[in-house]
Amino acid sequence: MGFSREELERQRDREVPDLLGPDLRLLFVGINPGLWTAATQTHFAHPGNRFYPALLRAGILTRPVDPAAGMTDEDRAHLLSRGVGITNLVRRATARADELSPAELRAGGARLVDLVATRRPRVVAVAGITAYRTAFGTRRATAGRQPEPMGGAELWVVPNPSGLNAHETVDTLARAYGDAARAAGVLGTV
Repeated sequence: MGFSREELERQRDREVPDLLGPDLRLLFVGINPGLWTAATQTHFAHPGNRFYPALLRAGILTRPVDPAAGMTDEDRAHLLSRGVGITNLVRRATARADELSPAELRAGGARLVDLVATRRPRVVAVAGITAYRTAFGTRRATAGRQPEPMGGAELWVVPNPSGLNAHETVDTLARAYGDAARAAGVLGTV
């Protein structure tokens, strides 16, 4: 499945619903939906995104998911059955995260705090250190487990899986996501 530039541009500012189940243990938080994500209504859907391959490599998913064409209901059910949910700091789709303003990220951070208080996941994993720092005003935050929880949930900052994040590989992403998943009880401890 592919989209023309025009088809993708029509997705600007479109929202993608959160993927949240009743037994939410691990909540992944993206920065905002990309245009491909908005077109497919599937989080982290761009073909160059390494989110789902990293989840599979970490053992968080037990079968492959190909989100580029849009997740199936079966794919969504599998993710939810594992206690994994997905949301974004900012709900509107853009071509690149750097199109977002600091005010949008801060407002998204406040929305996330409210969501966590309501849904009560065990672990929140924000994918993207720069967006996390801006959203929560923590300029010196580093990747990994954060010293302060969020609404009773353990808070982690994990690498962004975008193909634009050249510092990371599927293996390094899998390690980081696996650490958060172990803390959430999605994976067994080592």
